Amino acid sequence: MNILGISAYNYDASAALVVDGNVVAAAQEERFGRNRLYAGFPSRASRFCLDYAGLKTADLDAVVFYDKPRRRFDRLLKTQLAAAPASFVRFVMATPGWMQERYFFKLRLRNQLEALDRGDVPDALRLLFSEHHISHAASVFYPSPFEEAAILTMDGAGEWPCISLCKGKGASLQILQEQHYPHSLGLLYSAFSRFLGFAVNGGEYKLMALSAYGDEASPFYKKYREAISGDLMTIRDDGSFALNLQFFPLRFDTSIFSDSRWEREFGMKRRRPDEPLMRRHANLALAVQRVLESVVVRTARHLKRLTGLNNLCFAGGVAMNSMANGRLEREGIFDQIWVPPAPGDAGGAPGAALAAYHGYFGRERLAHEPARAKQDVWLGPAFDDDEVREVLDLHGAVGEFLAQDALVARTAEALDRGDMVGWYQGRMEFGPRALGNRNIFADPRNPALQRKINLQVKFRESFRPLSPIVLEEEAASLFDKGGPSPYMSFSRKLRDRYRKPLPWNYATLTIKEKLHTDRSDFPAITLVDMSARVQTISSTCNPLLYQLISAFRDRTGCPMLASTSFNIREKPLVNTPEEAYRTFMQSGLDVLVMGSYYFVKSQQPAWDVVPLYNLE
Repeated sequence: MNILGISAYNYDASAALVVDGNVVAAAQEERFGRNRLYAGFPSRASRFCLDYAGLKTADLDAVVFYDKPRRRFDRLLKTQLAAAPASFVRFVMATPGWMQERYFFKLRLRNQLEALDRGDVPDALRLLFSEHHISHAASVFYPSPFEEAAILTMDGAGEWPCISLCKGKGASLQILQEQHYPHSLGLLYSAFSRFLGFAVNGGEYKLMALSAYGDEASPFYKKYREAISGDLMTIRDDGSFALNLQFFPLRFDTSIFSDSRWEREFGMKRRRPDEPLMRRHANLALAVQRVLESVVVRTARHLKRLTGLNNLCFAGGVAMNSMANGRLEREGIFDQIWVPPAPGDAGGAPGAALAAYHGYFGRERLAHEPARAKQDVWLGPAFDDDEVREVLDLHGAVGEFLAQDALVARTAEALDRGDMVGWYQGRMEFGPRALGNRNIFADPRNPALQRKINLQVKFRESFRPLSPIVLEEEAASLFDKGGPSPYMSFSRKLRDRYRKPLPWNYATLTIKEKLHTDRSDFPAITLVDMSARVQTISSTCNPLLYQLISAFRDRTGCPMLASTSFNIREKPLVNTPEEAYRTFMQSGLDVLVMGSYYFVKSQQPAWDVVPLYNLE
């Protein structure tokens, strides 16, 4: 049975192919068109999925969209009518587009599918529509190692639900409780992202990183947190809450929040993206981060009481917040927590296909061992050494072909001497994070490398963290929670023995001064609050990467690397060898390891394309 799942027309469009209950291919459209978080139809991603399995649309048993467009249209219509007459202008402007996009969606979808094969879509092909939060729940539960689990979904909004509490058992999913739009935790966090100068649906991770620079002892932090949990929202013991819609006029305005109300409430102007980050911004970011964590923890406790189960599956955009996930892990409410590699809307594509396979077609669930599930992230395109060779020929590049052991040894040596290495291997990851095949690696012990990678390679803000990718069996000796974290889903604290004493006036330092304070033995991956977003790697899930980190450990005694995604600012993860080589040449990377080829920047021919950014 072949089922194509589609996520589109919101943000981060994607496609995924499920064959007999297995997700065999999945990719985000942004990786092909190079338009970050592309929101249209994922035609290239769909084409890749079909080509990977040697299929055409006529070979599909169903195409499943990840939400119900008419039900979403119902929500848009009713929220606008509820806000009348203030919503009149927005209603008149938006309704024709909504009608075309949502109400006549099946015809639109069939036309897009016909374009994939330049032919007619068989009349017998089923076009199905999953509920948005069911897609999220399916994306996390069915690939998990649990036979039975509580399932928590939190995001901006589906059709109506913003929070769903579910239970999964075998092949069945059961919705227990829901919280509906506009009372949304994702909406709250996105509003603060925009207020602090970051993009909505793409800048929330910057807000999370900035929160580490806040100070919980500051009276401003306390003031901001009280304002959020007192004036902007009302939080109940079970984690449910109500937003004060006077601060969120989205029902009748195009803005996600009221500038004037927020500026009066927090005593600061809305930050423009080009303005410097100050302590007040970090304290406000910390305040909303702690409020989000509080809601997540309360909701999880309530879900535990409802189900009595020991395992939790967590999905939706809020599950991208690794700090909240780390807090949830430390609380010990559940014995095990499973977060998928693509918790957000991109993950709705495989989720929708899996939901149809089990729910609509009634097929039994496959047994997923933990080691098997960890490999379900590398689902995108792969390119062999012959295709890498074409890039060498095209650009006159200089790359040395090496056997695997020599390649690993040479790379470990480069990392040890302080080189910044682009790592391009195997199939591309599915989801927003590079998890071992499209990465930039560096020595986590080197205090200069976080700044160098941020400013000279990634061309992004210097406060942004690098993440540790650590041998799974060594994680417990380095971080306070040592269990597997294959998808970089949890922020964990560095153990005390690797921390260094902080200056007495640390809390009063500026963000830049905190960033450059010597605070641990691994400064490249340690945030100012001594946390890190940890990824663990095992010998079974990625043998080549495991071999590289092991070789680095043998040279240095350090069983991890500093890691970030192989891309530059505002660009998606590199997909093709051509994109990898261009990024290598346009950035400050020292070494590129692509397939079996080893490239050194100083040996390459002159490159006439200047870097796209310069933040020095």
